[in-house]
Amino acid sequence: MGISRRKFIKNVGCGMAGLTLGTRPNSYGSVQTKGDSEKLLVKDPKHPKAATADRLPLEWYKKTVARLREKAGERGADAIVLQGRWNIVYFTGLFHSTTERPFYAVIPVHEDALYWYHPGLDRDLVKSWWSTDNAYYFDYLHAEGGYPNLGMLDLGHRVDLFEWLLQGLKARGFGEKVIGFDTEFPLSRWNRFAEILPKAKVVDISDICLNMRMVKTEEEIALTQRAMDYFSKIHAFARDYLLEKGTDTTDFAIGRAAEEYGVNMILEDIERDGKPHSAVGVSVGIGCRTGAATGYPHPNQFFHKKVEKGDALQISGVVRIGGYGGECYRYYQIAPWDEHREKLWQVVTDCVRIQEKESKAGRTCADVAYMIHKYQVQNGVSKYIYHRPAHGEGMEGHQAPWLALGDKTKLEEGMTFSVEPGLYDPENGFGYNPSDNLLVTKEKGVLMSSVPYSKEWMFLKL
Repeated sequence: MGISRRKFIKNVGCGMAGLTLGTRPNSYGSVQTKGDSEKLLVKDPKHPKAATADRLPLEWYKKTVARLREKAGERGADAIVLQGRWNIVYFTGLFHSTTERPFYAVIPVHEDALYWYHPGLDRDLVKSWWSTDNAYYFDYLHAEGGYPNLGMLDLGHRVDLFEWLLQGLKARGFGEKVIGFDTEFPLSRWNRFAEILPKAKVVDISDICLNMRMVKTEEEIALTQRAMDYFSKIHAFARDYLLEKGTDTTDFAIGRAAEEYGVNMILEDIERDGKPHSAVGVSVGIGCRTGAATGYPHPNQFFHKKVEKGDALQISGVVRIGGYGGECYRYYQIAPWDEHREKLWQVVTDCVRIQEKESKAGRTCADVAYMIHKYQVQNGVSKYIYHRPAHGEGMEGHQAPWLALGDKTKLEEGMTFSVEPGLYDPENGFGYNPSDNLLVTKEKGVLMSSVPYSKEWMFLKL
């Protein structure tokens, strides 16, 4: 990087004093290192090798679509229609924005082709990526014949864009074929489908799409590991910032400073020219909350509170590169604390290790959730449990399967999960919720960050 972590911290805010280096014990038995948190990161030898590419190559998407064609063909489909944003991104590699504007990818099962039906504002994105042919409407709501970009200003009737898609399928020879859709229809669309394609049949392929997305390939895992390696360094920066600023800062400032640091670090390594298809799927969202707000799983207030002694403090967020990455939260306790806080923190940390140990291929989601909840109950912290221990992790964030008592899905190698056996005590104004990106393997789960789950890292005296 062009600027060191220490210089960056010094430059954030006005009038900040230089960093004090070196270790010092605090009165609560832990050791903290001001300015050197990155030295405390612990790289797991079981971490996958991190990717060097900034995104998955086009060939990966073509191979993935070939697998989708095979699976959809086994259900009798002759064509595939993808409408869900994350399915389109996952299978085709076309990163795009989703609004009220319908966007469709049509993939023939027996033909090596990809057809697009999309809004006009995305025409440059589509044509410069992977496209056999494309058709676009001007914008939502679209009037027949209304293409101002082509000098056509006809005030025709409003076009039903689902009907427009169906007419396109009919024109491409699918009017009497079996069409696989990744999304369910409301009754009104079923009626239009029956009117326009009365001899065609529909098959649901949503489960095929989801199951493929749930189990990550080696390439996806490598890109995830790269994102998590960056995320670990962001956490080290945030810890240094907290130690340096102490009670002279706010949770808002910590989150913003860490996010700026992360963006600068990551984007320095990303090849980009400002044109489409480079620096895609990059997101760095870092948050922080301190004090009473940590006592709620999903607080709804704005976080702008001064850090105070005795606060529980959470640094959290999501980092992705090329669409891949995940969560990484750490749950700090600022001195002084009491036995009650120490116990809840320890139970949370123990449950992280339970999830890590038990998340191996062949277990069910419900099995792992049960083991975690059983430990919580046995340790007398039932009243502080508010949610399941984890969710599947995907491009969209929360993704099936769910580490919940009601989910009997078997874990498979390559699945990834959050790690959130949090406990919350709103009555006493604090809570602890961890997270990480956990990779399922044959032997156990692998926590993909390098940020410690230790008192040395998280119990701090400011």
